[in-house]
Amino acid sequence: MKKIKLGELCKPSVGQIKEDSDKLIDYIDISSVDNETKKVTGYQTIAFRDAPSRARKMVKRGSILVSTVRPNLNAVAMLEDDTPNITIASTGFCILDCKENANNRFIFNFCKSRAFIDDMVSQATGASYPAVSDKIVRSALVPDYSYEEQCKISEVLDRLSAVIDNRKTELSALDELIRARFVEMFGDMFLNTMGWQEESLESLADIVSGITKGRKIKEKKLIEVPYMAVSNVKNGYIDWTTVKTIEATEQEINQYRLLPDDVLMTEGGDPDKLGRGAIIREPLENCIHQNHIFRVRLNESIVLPDFFEEYLQHQRAKRYFLGCAKQTTGIASINMKQLSALPVLIPPLKLQQQFSDFVRELNKSKDSVQKALDEAQLLFDSLMQQYFG
Repeated sequence: MKKIKLGELCKPSVGQIKEDSDKLIDYIDISSVDNETKKVTGYQTIAFRDAPSRARKMVKRGSILVSTVRPNLNAVAMLEDDTPNITIASTGFCILDCKENANNRFIFNFCKSRAFIDDMVSQATGASYPAVSDKIVRSALVPDYSYEEQCKISEVLDRLSAVIDNRKTELSALDELIRARFVEMFGDMFLNTMGWQEESLESLADIVSGITKGRKIKEKKLIEVPYMAVSNVKNGYIDWTTVKTIEATEQEINQYRLLPDDVLMTEGGDPDKLGRGAIIREPLENCIHQNHIFRVRLNESIVLPDFFEEYLQHQRAKRYFLGCAKQTTGIASINMKQLSALPVLIPPLKLQQQFSDFVRELNKSKDSVQKALDEAQLLFDSLMQQYFG
């Protein structure tokens, strides 16, 4: 299919505000866009004269914001009908306002596509702070669909997106039930209101890192096995839909093979996701994990996996990780030594078991919803590939 430049479907940039006044504005910074939900999570209301120097781009309802920094994170959003009247965005965004012959939902979906992300990443410059220019964003090639086709495509994708959002909302509600039950049974973990005994994680579990892709191997006999990557470890669950494979030796497989009730934890990412973990319920046969994942195999005579997984979501663990993590330009990471020293509160095993029984019963509902979500997401990804390449 013929392709045209994104800029041909969008109006010229309106430029930047230079006015200096006490007029109140609602400011959108890069951090205001959630790169997972693709939505603006909040506005900072300030007088224009007090706004940062990068608060210069005027936006309106229907404007599409594309972050030009760290394009691999794909921080894009479209301003909805509830957008304040006087809204200013950071110069770190490329602002796209569609012409009359373009559907803004279509353009928004294109900017979320893998084709667009890969294009931006390939043209980004700057090793420590990769970025693209507005010109590069506007030069991205879009399939040349008619306006009517754009509307039909947008309708299909938006309907499917709504299904995905609903499934995620259902999962969040179930997770909230688990969190409420946890606090009810174990009290405030940060303040340790129940006075539970505290132990370091290394005294409660066997912790190992995984294997590195591209490592040098002398042995010729290799076996292809599933290979768990950071992207597969979500907050509280494992995403099995994109598990890849790796060739490994028999010794490596025996050393790193994942077992039921192992807890996987990532070494880094966004600061608010630091230390995220998930239990392996039913691992794929001979599945192993990469070096950016820690495998935590708990001594279940002291600590149960369901209790520990939920413990990681609470402030005592989160503040510990944030306090000791190495942070560079918005990315935080922990090492084996820091994870091993994680302080863990130890309630009685009987109480942990009661909580585990509750979680596992609720997980039956979660598994059903998660399966429906995965199917909807796979269909969405397939259609995005079909429409945008």
